[in-house]
Amino acid sequence: MEEEGKWESKFPAFPYEPYSIQIDFMNSLYHSLNKGGVSMLESPTGTGKTLSIICSALQWVVDRREQQKSEKGGDGKTWENDDEHGLDDEPDWIRDFVANKDNQGQEKKIKMKKFGVGFGKPDKRRDRESCKDLFSQGMEGEDLVTKKEGENSQKKKDAVELTDEEFLLEDYESEVEGPGGKSKRKSGGDPLSSSSDGEGEEDHSNEEEEEKLKVYFCSRTHSQLSQFIKELRKTIFANEIKVVSLGSRKNFCINEEVSKLGNSTRINERCLELQKNNKKEVSKIKNMGAGGRIRRTKASSGCPMLRKPKLQRQFRSEISQQGALDIEDLVHLGRNMGTCPYYGSRSMVPAADLVILPYQSLLSKSSRESLGLNLKNNIVIIDEAHNLADSLISMYDSKLTLSQLENVHSHIERYFERFRNLLGPGNRRYIQTLMVLTRAFLQILREDASVDLPHTEKASGANSAFYASMAINDFLFSLNIDNINLVKLLQYIKESNIIHKVSGYGDKTASLQKCSAHYDTGECSEVESTLSGFRALSDMLLSLTNNNGDGKIIVSRSQPTCSGQQGGYIKYVMLTGEKIFSEIVDQAHAVLLAGGTLQPIEETRERLFPWLPPNQLHFFSCSHIVPPESILPVAVSRGPSGQSFDFSYSSRSSAIMIQELGLLLCNLVTVVPEGIVVFFSSFDYEGQVYDAWKASGLMERIMKKKRLFREPRKSTDVESVLKEYKETINTLSIGASKENPASQSGAIFLAVVGGKISEGINLSDGMGRCIVMVGLPYPSPSDIELIERVKHIEGLGNSNPIKPPKFSVTEEVYNGDVKAGFDILRSCRRRGKEYYENLCMKAVNQSIGRAIRHVNDYAAILLVDTRYASDPSSRSLSHPANRLPQWIKDRLVSSTDSYGEVHKLLHQFFRFNKKRGC
Repeated sequence: MEEEGKWESKFPAFPYEPYSIQIDFMNSLYHSLNKGGVSMLESPTGTGKTLSIICSALQWVVDRREQQKSEKGGDGKTWENDDEHGLDDEPDWIRDFVANKDNQGQEKKIKMKKFGVGFGKPDKRRDRESCKDLFSQGMEGEDLVTKKEGENSQKKKDAVELTDEEFLLEDYESEVEGPGGKSKRKSGGDPLSSSSDGEGEEDHSNEEEEEKLKVYFCSRTHSQLSQFIKELRKTIFANEIKVVSLGSRKNFCINEEVSKLGNSTRINERCLELQKNNKKEVSKIKNMGAGGRIRRTKASSGCPMLRKPKLQRQFRSEISQQGALDIEDLVHLGRNMGTCPYYGSRSMVPAADLVILPYQSLLSKSSRESLGLNLKNNIVIIDEAHNLADSLISMYDSKLTLSQLENVHSHIERYFERFRNLLGPGNRRYIQTLMVLTRAFLQILREDASVDLPHTEKASGANSAFYASMAINDFLFSLNIDNINLVKLLQYIKESNIIHKVSGYGDKTASLQKCSAHYDTGECSEVESTLSGFRALSDMLLSLTNNNGDGKIIVSRSQPTCSGQQGGYIKYVMLTGEKIFSEIVDQAHAVLLAGGTLQPIEETRERLFPWLPPNQLHFFSCSHIVPPESILPVAVSRGPSGQSFDFSYSSRSSAIMIQELGLLLCNLVTVVPEGIVVFFSSFDYEGQVYDAWKASGLMERIMKKKRLFREPRKSTDVESVLKEYKETINTLSIGASKENPASQSGAIFLAVVGGKISEGINLSDGMGRCIVMVGLPYPSPSDIELIERVKHIEGLGNSNPIKPPKFSVTEEVYNGDVKAGFDILRSCRRRGKEYYENLCMKAVNQSIGRAIRHVNDYAAILLVDTRYASDPSSRSLSHPANRLPQWIKDRLVSSTDSYGEVHKLLHQFFRFNKKRGC
């Protein structure tokens, strides 16, 4: 009872009596927050990790606020009145942010200060991040028409046809000799920060909120964030703190004309385009002056969901009253009120105590700045952090396709040809520079390219594809564009509004050719494809401002497909996440990485925070809450006919191996009750196995006992298939009668490692009575990006960075050639090889962790491959079995003589748990 009193007094919000491991987890997390810095907390899925995080982290916030209040002699501030009091000691960052939003009509000087323009030596990373939000900034606010001009530009405008006047760029001249190149162009006002009319009204009450201690919780998927909200609602915190959920426009949009576009990029662009048009109407009214007769009507441009600021205020009020809402709740509320839930939720961030958001929104600096997230002295909790390093660096990749380049280049050329004699020298110079760059990029991608690519890794597959990887400097030198000041060029793109002038003119000419953009049908989205192309070009230029060793450029020349798609691309692959992650760690009070399987932690430390000594990294790990008899992990090395299982790359496609796997399933459906989930290494391999079983008759035998489902490639279809799978199990399992044992009992689900089923889906109870992992799902060594990451990681910690590690294959073909890829992997001595093996086993652990979701759950886990089997006393540290979670490894049946032995174990296991009444 004394122990019970301890946890109740320390974590009173926990809704049940916690297990000892949950108390240990909460204590460890609380200690981590006291200490600050970076911590890693590992707790198996199904152990109440999310609830433990909520009760510990939010309790720490409550305790800290009470402590601060007592130190200040009592503040008297409550949740209800904190919107009405200002704080004088607000951080500089948020002062700049609020000032920007409240003073959208100020001079260029303020705008340039916000974006870090006017520097001495350019900070490339800072400039990259500030420019990253280039398109959202420009699209959300810049007018396509600026009526006020000086006398010189007015003469030029008089010479332009009235219909083309709006596309002419204003004069732009940078101070070439100065330290930063400040524009002498007049500004038409700072771009909107992404909302609509009346936004300024909401910001005055939010200035003081950023001082308040916040918790930012992020996870990989929207379903995982919704699960977090469900757990939060079980606690008293749900109604005592201010909570806001953030997400993508695709998940939030309630404007049917926009949401039915489907594609995230097109939804984003159309949303921003509507706001740009809305701002344009406002500017026209302002420019008419007091005597103007133009009046905005409901039919004017702009999103109808943002036309009434009063509704946005009511939306925020409703959120405050209703407590913790997930994205579906917010969408439902927005739809009922007729106002935008995306911007409504964003506007709640300054006042929130707990912000729940996806990875991208928190880990990308440009997204943080766009959303107005201030991490300074706050708490960051990153859940599902098992692949954090790869997820983080992938956000900073950029890709520019041949078709995008051709589109952008032709638009710029057409624009320059039309307005050449009317543009000032500054505009002419920068536009010509852009054409030099796009021409150089095109030259390197086209089939007849004569550009020499020295010091590269080259590859050519059977499909006549050509690949080359190289460092940034090698790429720039090979194209003779190393003398171009990319920082200034990016500054020009951002400030001059050239993107929308060129796109607008291109859209007009396309309209004249009867190919206008049909947003509602997507038949010919000329303006969208042009804007997407400009974004891709700008992202690539930003990537080229990175340090030479931060990433690699990959050039692909390939034949266009029969559908005419792509044909080639240039891609920047970010390889180091250290600097990116340090920006989060340096600002936040504490950064907590949580997950079901975080080990090996050394790889994560070396890739994300190598500056942190191992003894200063707080790491906590606990076992599972389920008793040993509730789980049966078995390494299955032989099939029913005695055939040894070998699903390595060279053997997995053999008819014998696929046949033996089918025979295994035929036996399993007779002994396993309810649901079986089978994980394959890829969609292609799953399809190959399915077709073979169907042709041989094995599929018919399997389906006599269980109904079969397959994971759809399209992630949006997964939910409906899962729902049907669950309903089938519930119906057939109850209906299976002893009088008719031949009838169907349950279902079998063919899933894919790395697919949606393997990431964050709850396969509790009957949905996952048996998990079958087919082989070891190593990623393909033919992936050029993977090999570049492997080589980079192999060189981490190298005492002599001038001499990179030697590889047996360096100037040889490896993309499209699996054998050569394996040669490179074999050349890795330690880190690169470990990374490749960890990728595989992390995927295995994620997949098999879908089962056993609560203390009364039970499941069998079959690891089907001889490589899983071993003698525990003699297996090496790198053996796959040693990379399993401890709670599975401790109970693993690591070797069996025959399938008969496996079948007997399964029969006993399910009979025991059925009697136990689980």
